[in-house]
Amino acid sequence: MSIGVLILNLMIPGCSSLKEKRGRLRPLITKLRKDFNLSVAEIDDLDIWQSSVVACAMVSNDARQTRKVLQKVADWVEVTWRDVDVVDDQIELF
Repeated sequence: MSIGVLILNLMIPGCSSLKEKRGRLRPLITKLRKDFNLSVAEIDDLDIWQSSVVACAMVSNDARQTRKVLQKVADWVEVTWRDVDVVDDQIELF
């Protein structure tokens, strides 16, 4: 069994309130849950308007597959999702 966690440090440019931040993150989190079948949550920088840390978790029977899917998610967010800028991403396997 393999448990993988992807941690995304995000910048949200032009965001001027917590309400706007959550409104811009909600569609991203929903899309990641739906399209990649992941558990997703904002885990840090909860009160900072233009910054967020989002974690994605996945359980699989193959560590290589877990790493591959999580890297695909990180690349997808960086290339496709224009509302946020990926500052850093980290993948950890357990």
